[in-house]
This record gives sequence, C-alpha cells and structure tokens, in this order.
Amino acid sequence: MKVVNLKQAILQAWKERWSDHQWAINIKKNFPKGQTWDYLNFAEALMEQAMIGPSPNPLILSYLRYAISSQMVSYSSVLTAISKFDGFSRELCVMSLLEIMDMFCHRLNCHGKAEDCIGLCRALLGVLVWLLQGCAFYCEKLRELGPSPSIEAALKACQERLHHLMSSTKIRALVHIARLEDQVSVSMSSGSWGNAEQAVLKVSDGLVNVPNQTLRAKLEESLSLVKSIPLMLSVQSDPPVRASFPSVHAFIMLEGTMNLTGEIQPMVEQLMMIKRMQRIPAPLFILEIWKACFTGLIESPEGTEELKWTAFTFLKIPQVLLRLKKYPQSDKGQDFVEDVNAAFQFLLKLTPLLDKADQRCNCDCLSMLLQECNKLGLLSDPNTENLTSKRTEDREFSPRLKTAENANIQPNPGLILRAEPTVTNILKTVDADHSKSPEGLLGVLGHMLSGKSLDLLLAAAAATGKLKSFARKFIKLNEFPKHISGEGSKSASVRALLFDISFLMLCHVVQTYGSEVILSDPSPSGETPFFETWLQTCMPEEGKTLNPDHPCFRPEPGKVESLVTLLNNSSEMKLVQVKWHEICLSTPAAILEVLNAWENGVLSVEAVQKITDNIKGKVCSMAICAVAWLVAHVRMLGRDEREKPQTMIRQLVTPNFAENTLQFYNERVIIMSSIMEHMCADVFQQTGAVLRAPVEGQEPIPYRNLLPAKEPIHKALSKQFQVVLRKGWVDSRALHLFESLLNMGGVFWFTNNLIKELLKETRQEWATRVVELLYSIFCLDTHQITLTLLGTILPNLLTDSAHWHSLSDPPGKALAKLSVWCALSSFSSHHKGPLSARQRKRQREDIEDYNSLFPLDDTQPSKLMRLLSSNEDEPAALSSPGDRSMSSSLSASQLHTVNMRDPLNRVLANLFLLVSSILGSKMAGPHTQFVQSFLEECVDCLEQGSRGSILQFMPFTMVSELVKLPALAKPRIILAITDLTLPLGRRVAAKAISAL
Repeated sequence: MKVVNLKQAILQAWKERWSDHQWAINIKKNFPKGQTWDYLNFAEALMEQAMIGPSPNPLILSYLRYAISSQMVSYSSVLTAISKFDGFSRELCVMSLLEIMDMFCHRLNCHGKAEDCIGLCRALLGVLVWLLQGCAFYCEKLRELGPSPSIEAALKACQERLHHLMSSTKIRALVHIARLEDQVSVSMSSGSWGNAEQAVLKVSDGLVNVPNQTLRAKLEESLSLVKSIPLMLSVQSDPPVRASFPSVHAFIMLEGTMNLTGEIQPMVEQLMMIKRMQRIPAPLFILEIWKACFTGLIESPEGTEELKWTAFTFLKIPQVLLRLKKYPQSDKGQDFVEDVNAAFQFLLKLTPLLDKADQRCNCDCLSMLLQECNKLGLLSDPNTENLTSKRTEDREFSPRLKTAENANIQPNPGLILRAEPTVTNILKTVDADHSKSPEGLLGVLGHMLSGKSLDLLLAAAAATGKLKSFARKFIKLNEFPKHISGEGSKSASVRALLFDISFLMLCHVVQTYGSEVILSDPSPSGETPFFETWLQTCMPEEGKTLNPDHPCFRPEPGKVESLVTLLNNSSEMKLVQVKWHEICLSTPAAILEVLNAWENGVLSVEAVQKITDNIKGKVCSMAICAVAWLVAHVRMLGRDEREKPQTMIRQLVTPNFAENTLQFYNERVIIMSSIMEHMCADVFQQTGAVLRAPVEGQEPIPYRNLLPAKEPIHKALSKQFQVVLRKGWVDSRALHLFESLLNMGGVFWFTNNLIKELLKETRQEWATRVVELLYSIFCLDTHQITLTLLGTILPNLLTDSAHWHSLSDPPGKALAKLSVWCALSSFSSHHKGPLSARQRKRQREDIEDYNSLFPLDDTQPSKLMRLLSSNEDEPAALSSPGDRSMSSSLSASQLHTVNMRDPLNRVLANLFLLVSSILGSKMAGPHTQFVQSFLEECVDCLEQGSRGSILQFMPFTMVSELVKLPALAKPRIILAITDLTLPLGRRVAAKAISAL
C-alpha cells in the first residue's frame, strides 16, 4: 500500500504544483521516519513519474534533486534507478539523468553498514553497464543515420560520465568488488559484469562509426579503463633501476656450494620468489645467475669442489633455466629465449670475469655453455652462433690462456659433459646380473677409481639427480659379497675387492654429499643393508659425536679373538671364505684389544706397526672401520692420553706399498687416505695436532675449520658480516662460515645477532643491501630462521617501548621488508616439499617452543596476547544478522580453515594480532611506522590472484584501523590486503573503500 500511496502523493504534488520544499514537508508528515527511504524504492518511483513523456518532467525532477541533496535517498538507490532507464532514444531524458549523476558522482561514498556498501558496488556496476549501453546505442545510431550533432552530443555526454567514473581508482575498486560478488551469485541482473563485457565489445565495434577523431580516442581511453578493472591488483610500480642483485647471487652460491644434490623444482620456486619480490627484469635475473656461476667456478678450491661447481654450472643450471622457461612468466611480451640471449649479451661485456673463468678451467667456458643452452632450446641457432663468434673475437685479445704445462690437461667442463652420459651407462652395467662372472664388473669399478674419474662421475650424477640411484646400486653391490659358496682364491679376491671398492665409494659419497643421499630412501626389502647400519652408528661426520663404548663396536668375543690372532700372527691375510662385513664390525673391538695391549706394555711399537700394516694391506675398509672407532675413542680422552691412539691413526693412514697387495691398491689407498683425513679433521684440530705434514699451497680440507681460534663467535659473526657487506655479495667460504656459526650458536642467537647488524645500518642504500644479503644468508635455513624472526624477535621489538627507537627508518623499513620476504618464502615453500639435506642436518629446536608461546587451546590467551591485551572489548564493527558473529580477530585464514597446529601459521596469526593491536592503540611511534612499512611490503610482493598469501592471517577488523593511516588509505591496498574470495572479505573491503 505504501508504494501506491507514494505514487499518489507524487501525482498530487505535481497537480497542485508544490515547490520542492513544500513537497518535502508534506511527504515527511505522511510517511514514517527513517534514515533513508530506499526501502520504498523512493528514487525509482520519482524517476518513473519524471520520465513518462518524451522530455523529463522538471517539477518531479526537482523533487528528486531535493531528495538527493537532503539525503532522503541513498546514492546507490539513485544509481540503480538510473540504470533501469532504457529509453536511450529520448535524448533529453538521458541528458537530465546524466546531470543528476553529476550532482554526487564526484563524492561517492557510503558510511552505512557493510550491506549498504556492497549495494553501492552493485549500483556502480549497474550504472557502468548503463553508460556503456548508451555509448553502444549512439554509435549504432551514427551508423544508421550518418553524422548527427544531437546524437554525437549525447554520445559525448555518456562518454564524459563514463570517463569521469572510471578515472577514479576508488570507483574501479568498488566495481571490482561488485564483479567478484557477481561471479559468486548466479543472478544475471542487468548490472552483471558479463553484460559490461558485452557492452564493451559493442562499443569497440561501433567506434568505426564515430566521425569525430577526438571523441573516438576518448572513448577508447574510457574502454581501456573499464578493461583494466579485473587486473587492478597486478599493476605494479616500476622496479628500482640497478644492475646487481645480491640475493640471486648469494642464493646461487649457496645452492652450488652446499646443495648440488638438491631437487631442481624447489630451487626454481625459490628463484622465482626472489625475482617476483624484488621485481627483477628477466634478462638481468638470468645474468645474475650466470655471474654467480662463474664466480663460484673461479673461487672454488681445487679438486672435488671445483668439479662440483663445474657440474652445477654446465649441467644443473641449464636444467634450472629450462624449468624457468616453462614457468608462467610475469614479464609480458618478452620471449624467454630472447631473455636468455639478452643475458648472454650482457655477460659478454664482463670480459675479465670470463677470462678468469677460462684461465681457471683451461677452455672457452662461455662457448661450451652456449652449446649446452642451444641443445636444450634455450637459445636459437643464430643467437648461439652470434654470441660464440663475439666471444671468440674477445678471446683473441685476452691474455694467452694455454701455457706449455696445462696444454695437456683436459678441461673440467668437457670432462663433466662427457661424464654425464657415462653415469647412465655405469648405472646400467651395475644393474646387470654379475653373480656368474663378477670380474667384468671389477674392471668397470677399477676404471672409475683411476685419476679423478670417481669425483667427475659423482659430480655429474649429483647435478643431474642420479646420485641417489648411484648410491643405492653401490649399497646393493656392497651386499653382494655376503653370499659365499665354495670359492677358490681368485673369486675370493674378486669378492674382497667388490666389497672394498663399493665401501670406499659409499664413504666418499657420504663425505662429499652428505649421508642424506644414502639414508633418505629406505631399502625396499625391509632389512637395513650393512653399510647403512655402519654409517648411522659407526662413521664420524662433522657435527656427529659417537660413543666408543656403543654396542655396535662390541661384536661377539669369539670373532674378535680370532681376528686379533689373525692380525697378529699371519704375515698375509687369507681371503677365502672371509665374511667382510663381519670382519669390519669386529675390527674396532680388535683395535681396542691391540691398543690396551700396547698401553700395558704387552706389544711393542713394531708389533703394532705389523698389525696396522696387516689391517690396511688387503682391504682398505678394515682400516677405515679401525680409524672410525679410534676417532670416537680419542674424542673421549684427555690430551696426554691421546698419543698412542693418534699414532695408530697415522700408521693406518700411511699407504703400505708391499709387493703382494690386491689389484687397484694405489687407487684405493688414495680414496682411503682422503676418507680418513675427513674423519680425523675435527679430533686432530682440537689439540692442534696434524695428521700428516702439510703440502705447500694446498688447503687440507676445503671449508673445514674456518672459525678463527680464540675469538668469541659473536665477534666472528659480526666481522664476517661486515666483510660480506663491504664486498656486496656472499662467497662460498662465507656461507660455510655462517653455517658453522648457525650450527654452533643456534637459530635464535644467529638470527638475533644478524638483525642487530641490520638495525645498526642508518644509510638507506646500505640498509637495502643488508636486507638482500641477509635474506640470502637466511636461506641456510629459511623456515627455522623465519619462525624465530617472526615469532620471537619482532614481537620483542614491537612490544617493548625501549626498542622502538631502533625501528625508525631506514633500518625499520629494511627490517619490515626482510620480515615479509622471509615470511613469504617460508610460507610458499614450507607446504611444498621436504626439507633439504642441509636443513635436516641441524637439530630441530622450535616446535615445542612455539606451542608454549602460542598454546593450541584457543580459549587460553597466548603469552603474546596477554602482553598486548588487545581491544577485545569493542563490539564487532561488522556484525549484522546475516553474519556469523565475528570476534574482533576473525581472519580469512580462520574462514579458510588453515591448520593452526603448524608453527608457521601460528606465528603469522599471532604476529598479525600484534600488528592489529598496535594499529588500534592510541600510541604512535616508530613501531606504527614499522607496521605501515610491513603492510606496504606485503602488498608490493603480492602475486596477482594468489590465494593463501600471508595476509590471510590479518584480522578483518584491522582494515578499518589501516584506513586511518594516510599511506595505506588507498583502494588498491585495501583490495590487496582483504581476501576477496570470501563474502566477508568483500564486505570489509567495500566498507573500507566506500568510506575513503
């Protein structure tokens, strides 16, 4: 009835010619009091009556204007009413509707409930469709009737309003929300985004009919603004212009030095993460990867490390680039192959770097790389030829690389590239059945031991992901000699050699690439092979302490006695019917017997020498098992008691060149000595003793014992970091030093001290450099370090006012950037795959701490929340009957049901609660500035369309607090920080943007 009465009232006022003022007084008497009269469809009723004839009714329009000015009707109801008018042929009516829009479109806002704000979004989408349809209608008319001033004027009027609306980021943001609402609700109302897209197509088609060039250009501009709405979040400011990117460099250094066996995909993900967060252009990004590879090649210590870097550069990195090529690229319009070409063009200019690498490797490194990239389809043939010829020309003028003595040495890159197919062949050979004639297999293995073949093959296998299957095959081979049936002396020696060579190779693999390569895959048969058992219980490794009295070193007494007798009497060990794995397990106990006898004066030095000669005379594995136990034993002794066991170790390390040793003795001894040297390094260093006289200019074991003696570790950390900062990049040596400091001091100590280094930095560009370097150093164990940084260090800084001064800019802003980078990296990689071997090596020290800091029973406030006493008492600003009642800390992650048992999720949720309470408090300072920088960085690093970013842990009520900070009160930022996939997220965003 009310609607009918309303129509009658409008007609009566028109008949009696009431002024707008009179009309308002009368209408307010007869109708109920309310904030707006939208529920009566008041604006629509007035509009209908005003637009009955060919031209609008001026009196009723004046009533509508009065209703808008006195806020009797909401803007959204007026816009909705306008968008329902479809008589575009009545140009005068359309003009008057456009003039009504002009009354308020420059100050569109809504301070009502969330539903009203969503209503405004929908109304704006409706009016956008209406304006586009108007433009399409007039373009069509121009086609039918030819040039017409009145139609052109109407088209121009529609275009101007369209442009005015779309130029406003705020209005585009509100339409964006309506578009997302529209995707969820199936109703195809006239104001749906699908209709807008159709209208855009119609206008685009009709543009050819617009004779006025200026108008046509303006229409095109307006259309492009409409088309940009779905992409609002992907538009990013240009990245800062610079040439070097320490994070990429250091990350490649880290992977090449410590993670050659790592999977390719996690490395690709991490690289893409760095590229995206720092917005690095693709050619410079690829260039930085190559620069790091060449630097690694040049500075790697000779021997195994150099081969590892060569394999990393020539085998692994091309594969990484191949994956990057398949990765969905964010750089539009540029082909990846072109980017690789551009990167090589830049690299060619770095002649000193390339010359030094060529000198080191004794070949033209770049040309070989270009060939590899060309094979994989990363470079086109013409580009490859062009780049190769340029490098050849440059080399004409570079210092002579070939000298007489290195002319015969084969360059490593060539050897590595040839070793890669050999690995596959060897794997096939070892797989064949050798029970009938194992001699053939022995030939292959002997060949592998000669020169640097083994290291070459292992490096090639590690870089191509075949090392695990390599190790599995050798474990199988090591098990093979267990099974003896009646054998002659020839087959006994073959069996002894198969056992020994496979044992040596496996020890070497463990020391070069870590025991994870061997232990990560459980054996299919279910029983643990001998070597795995021995490795876990008996083999000394860096950072692993063994108990010399462990039962594993104490086999059956009978076997030990017979072994001692055998070693003591026989001048020559018999091989027939010997079970080598049992002998290896009995050796430590036999050595203990010998040592006790020597110390008690029962044996002379000569007798002990004879025994040790016997041990290493045939099978080197025995000597290794003996040294493994002696190392564990020496570790437990005082300095004065160490002399005799250390003498035994030296005797075992020295090769025994007797006449009757088994085949391949010299090759096996070289590997044996290197294995023992690694085992003893830590123990001998404790007392400053040496295993053997040092060789001039040769590091005994690269990257071992880098910590300066007699210096507190915090000084060593600070000093090394300052060196790295001045240099501008992290080298392999520094990474190893940082890793040993991390293992020694623990995660909290390491992270806290490096953050202190960051907060000291008061110069803008240096603070930025520190962030990039620290981010890459933190890649040593991103997950643990991120938990400590976000869960302990930041809350300490933010909740204690004594620390606030340290958060002022530039260091505060730099810390915010670093925190976001770490959080994003950890969050994106954490759920994707297993930890790398490097990160598993250290004891996990976090999970219990985080559960006590942030208890799981959510009714009990966590320590952090008690610290903060957040504004729980304020009523929820957004609750409405349709909502489930919102606690003031409800976030998208809770609505997406994210697993809160995960420490990282707990830490992020609590950090955002802390941030929220800082924004809600009445106290401003550097800590609020930090929060602002933190959120701006979150938005900057946001990946377009990514669900599940760290922002999902932000409480929804925080948005209304954020808008109070001028720097964050921008439509794009609000769209970015709210989860628009959720109805609640869209309502929060609409409410915040409408109020801007």
